[in-house]
Amino acid sequence: MLAYFRLLLTWIAHSDRVGITAMRIAIAIVFLWIGALKFVPYEADSITPFVANSPVMSFFYKHPTDYKAYLTREGELNPADRAWQTANDTYAFSHGLGTVEVAIGLLTLVGLVSRPWGLLGATLAFLTPFVTLSFLVTTPEAWVPALGDAQHGFPYLSGAGRLVLKDVLLLAGAWLVMADSARALLATWVSAAPSRGRTESRLQGAALPINAEGRPHSQSKRKAAQVFAISAKPESGDQLSTREYPFKMVAERDVPWQ
Repeated sequence: MLAYFRLLLTWIAHSDRVGITAMRIAIAIVFLWIGALKFVPYEADSITPFVANSPVMSFFYKHPTDYKAYLTREGELNPADRAWQTANDTYAFSHGLGTVEVAIGLLTLVGLVSRPWGLLGATLAFLTPFVTLSFLVTTPEAWVPALGDAQHGFPYLSGAGRLVLKDVLLLAGAWLVMADSARALLATWVSAAPSRGRTESRLQGAALPINAEGRPHSQSKRKAAQVFAISAKPESGDQLSTREYPFKMVAERDVPWQ
């Protein structure tokens, strides 16, 4: 029994790649689903308090201070309230926000096959919670109102506040996905960089002027050594350096004129 338990622990310990992929997909699902709902009136109505009280977003509404008189419950249809929300540009703003969220979800999901686009999506997903978490400070509806119960205000989060607080998880998850995308992108760049072996091969095939004895001129020797010393810089993790290649060794190894 203990052996099976250790086997399970071993698998879990090496399943970080599965976890990162699952986190990427989960973030994409959240943004795609919630973004699509922004095109539905009830979802647009539900974010009205957040937008109307935000100092950086309230200007999208025409009458941000009057929203409380026109709030509706989910599933409720009030033609007069809906007409006010339309005139307030509530739905126009929600459609634009939904478009952005769907784009973030798609970019994050595309990261499964394209690291640069995935990095962009993960970065946008990481930045989004900084906006939503600010609603805990700016939105009165994020806290239980004082209606007679002793538990109200901070730290008693309302349903809206509890929903916003969960974006802390999105912040942490997007950070992991962003770091994984950046790591993969850097690895791609390193593998595409020219190696010293290829540099030496090009130098070995270079033609140098020769003198009457059939040997390259001294000036050409110095130039070849300088080119090699500049071109053959060590790569990451390589223990060799240009100081290990004095001129005579370069001449004997790569340009067989002696």
